[in-house]
Amino acid sequence: MDNNILLKVEDIHTFIGQFHILQGVSVEVPKGTIVALLGRNGAGKTTTLKSILGLTPPTRGQVVFDGKQIQGLRSYDIATMGIGFVPEHRAIFRDLSVLENLRIAERQKGDLEKKEDFIFSLFPDLKRLIKLPGTNLSGGQQQMLAVARALVPENKLLLIDEPSEGLAPVIIEQMMEAIRQLSAETTVLLVEQNFTVASQLAQDYIIIEEGHSVKSGVMADLVNDPETIHRYLEAA
Repeated sequence: MDNNILLKVEDIHTFIGQFHILQGVSVEVPKGTIVALLGRNGAGKTTTLKSILGLTPPTRGQVVFDGKQIQGLRSYDIATMGIGFVPEHRAIFRDLSVLENLRIAERQKGDLEKKEDFIFSLFPDLKRLIKLPGTNLSGGQQQMLAVARALVPENKLLLIDEPSEGLAPVIIEQMMEAIRQLSAETTVLLVEQNFTVASQLAQDYIIIEEGHSVKSGVMADLVNDPETIHRYLEAA
């Protein structure tokens, strides 16, 4: 495997119940990049992230992270190898304060202390709201907290699912800037329905259609390819 490739997903097949959701998905994520996983609703993007993490384990194919095969391992063990996950619906603990939500993400005591300057430089709002419970945060602030939580432990790869969903345009701009800055520290695989957001953040892309990966390449080329955008990404 190319030493520059941090994550290589090769022809994975994943079932949820009796439904064959992924029917041959392949993904490559080079170190130090943002790669966008694109496709219409229901194409299999979130299931791909969950399959990488072992939350919906693939029944076929390979997942290699940092040179090691990880398919078949427990999700906890996969995460401790250095993969952080920001789920689609944020999944913050609403009854816990911002600080408690961050502390609970520590893998080792002191993780938050090491990272707090970086986290609060990305999300200054969170420092101001540190004692507030999650339930008192706006949607944008909850999304910031979900991303910040994944930054607490040392992660080589972040899987971020729909970070702009439901956010106001001004908050989307803040979130994009934060993702740009954190990508200087870690590699990102991004699921993003908003093509404008994805195209401005990612260097490379993979398109999934009905559980198959159908096209991949350099994002700058896709931006100038209206035929492919229409065929795979616009509402059917």
